[in-house]
Amino acid sequence: MTVLKATTDVRHLAQAASLQIRSALDTFARLDADEARAVIATDDALDKEFKSIVRQLITFMMEDPRTITTALDIITIARAIERVGDHAKNIAEQVIYIVEGRDVRHLADES
Repeated sequence: MTVLKATTDVRHLAQAASLQIRSALDTFARLDADEARAVIATDDALDKEFKSIVRQLITFMMEDPRTITTALDIITIARAIERVGDHAKNIAEQVIYIVEGRDVRHLADES
């Protein structure tokens, strides 16, 4: 198993983040609070996938120090992609606020 296997995981993360941001923008265009809640719910899966990639890359770096530079580059890319998912969640939270007048940013049952 090589550090390049993580690029496949990053590609999957990017596809999920792309779908999430597309959904968030769609909920904004339609002002659909229910779909916005679904977007918020998908953020946890994206976060877990990001953490999994980081754990995997840390293992690679410990096993073979020559992979450190490449692994750090991949972690940086994965973090940027994970932030796209966070932005999608923020958009969805704003949609709920616009539609319902409720601030759900820090409520455990909404996110």
